[in-house]
Amino acid sequence: MSELFSTGRIVDLILGLMVLETAVLAGYRVVHGRGIRTASLLSNMAAGACLLLALRGALAGAEWNIIAAALAATFAMHLFDLRSRWES
Repeated sequence: MSELFSTGRIVDLILGLMVLETAVLAGYRVVHGRGIRTASLLSNMAAGACLLLALRGALAGAEWNIIAAALAATFAMHLFDLRSRWES
């Protein structure tokens, strides 16, 4: 179990679960015609995935610029998420 965390592999498992969750939620919307809007769902999941990639880099000992790039991508996806939810 400690190897999962020390190598960052735990993040890979979580990302896999996020992909599955996204597919289920998107499928629900297609089938039932209601649920989370696709743009909101994808931008929210992308922000979370980028944050997890930053965590994976930190756990695996990546260079600081790789972690910073993942965090910058997280911020960009977060802004896109906010924009997709903003009511005019």
